[in-house]
Amino acid sequence: MLKQQLSFKLSQKLSPQQIQLMKMIQLPTQAFEQRIAQELEENPALEGGKEESENFDDEFNNDQFDENFDEGNEVIETDINVDDYLSDDEIPSYKLSANNYSADDEERQMPYAAGTSFTQYLMQQLSTYRLDEEEEEIAQFLVGSVDESGYIRREIQDIVDDLAFTQNVYTTEDKVEKVLKIVQELDPAGVAARDLQECLLLQLERKEPTPSVTLAINIIEDSFDQFSKKHYKKLIQKFDVSEDQLRDAIHEIEGLNPKPGGTYSGNTRIVEHVVPDFAIKIIDGELDLTLNGRNAPELHVSHDYTNMLKGYKEAKEKSKAQKDAVLFIKQKLDAAKWFIDAIKQRQQTLFVTMNAIMHYQEEYFLSGDERKLRPMILKDIADKINMDVSTVSRVANSKYVDTPYGTKLIKDFFSESMKNDQGEDVSTKEIKKILEITISEENKRKPLTDDKLAKILLEKGYPIARRTIAKYREQLDLPVARLRKEI
Repeated sequence: MLKQQLSFKLSQKLSPQQIQLMKMIQLPTQAFEQRIAQELEENPALEGGKEESENFDDEFNNDQFDENFDEGNEVIETDINVDDYLSDDEIPSYKLSANNYSADDEERQMPYAAGTSFTQYLMQQLSTYRLDEEEEEIAQFLVGSVDESGYIRREIQDIVDDLAFTQNVYTTEDKVEKVLKIVQELDPAGVAARDLQECLLLQLERKEPTPSVTLAINIIEDSFDQFSKKHYKKLIQKFDVSEDQLRDAIHEIEGLNPKPGGTYSGNTRIVEHVVPDFAIKIIDGELDLTLNGRNAPELHVSHDYTNMLKGYKEAKEKSKAQKDAVLFIKQKLDAAKWFIDAIKQRQQTLFVTMNAIMHYQEEYFLSGDERKLRPMILKDIADKINMDVSTVSRVANSKYVDTPYGTKLIKDFFSESMKNDQGEDVSTKEIKKILEITISEENKRKPLTDDKLAKILLEKGYPIARRTIAKYREQLDLPVARLRKEI
């Protein structure tokens, strides 16, 4: 049985323009520039450069459009090809204009050298060896299996199976092992190892066989587990050596590279360059905030298009084709005007948000001491600037600020708070910094356990549980006490 009923519901929906604006606020400087270039390419009514003093809205407003296009309730097709409409051979000026930043800005594009990849580098070395046809195919397959760190992280049996299925090469594990030894002779030393232990041994075997190197080889070969766990007393007893001899051997091991693939100088991986979105300077003891000029491009609405609208307005007879074309122009002009307004709103939102963060953390920006970072959450800033927490999050998550102490990710200034022994709120960043300093100053022969670290921080006025110390230590990428031990 069907029933009909009325119900009232209050809902909030975001317009496409609001969604686009939120996405633009989230974009960092480089991505924002790409977004502008895309819009300039897609919308011929939008141009770069300084705007002349003219406003197309005053000349031809929306009401006049509605009156002109409502005649006889006629449905007007708006899907018009702009190239068909602009049937001239001239290149639009926006395609000829320079990038949208001032002439004194630094060059934006970074040239990258074309070179050989790590795999190609190994293949070139392999070509100098005398191998039969089968050995060459196996060697090339092994080189192709080397990852960017320089390891072959596969079992020999799996390689034998893959050679049979993919290369139609039927061989044995012994033959692959033999060819692997050849591949492991390539540079850099340690390449094509199957694990860290083998990688270190390959590098040590290429060194001059001094007593320290010989002891280091024996340690890695026979007592790798004890070495990795830093059981130094057991190593001294097992190899019947002095503490100084063991220290020299460990020094040899510490000089090895656990990731030989990373040392290849011809590696052409593109390095991501961070472009700061803001800059903070200290001028006469006061903080000065500036927004990167690339976030404020010079854009204006095309006057060629506004002139077309004027021509249509002044024409006595208006054909269907003219109406369709002018409606298309109006849509493009509206989109261009909205984009320019959105950029201005983006600039204002970024500046207001960062300005609030700068003044909230004024002590830190004046001193550079991370222990002076105040506890700060997104809501603290959102309340100060009367904006939504999500807006502050969009600004903080992907933006960088150039400070006198280096380029920092803005979200790193946010932290939770904890109570000290005096009941005052202190930032978890401050506690982590004190923990890091305490560990750096410890006696490495007898590193501090998490329990002892908790007691030391309690004496300094920070009552923190041992498990919290362990969590902060892991976040700082610091190992447990046993692994921090030195001889």
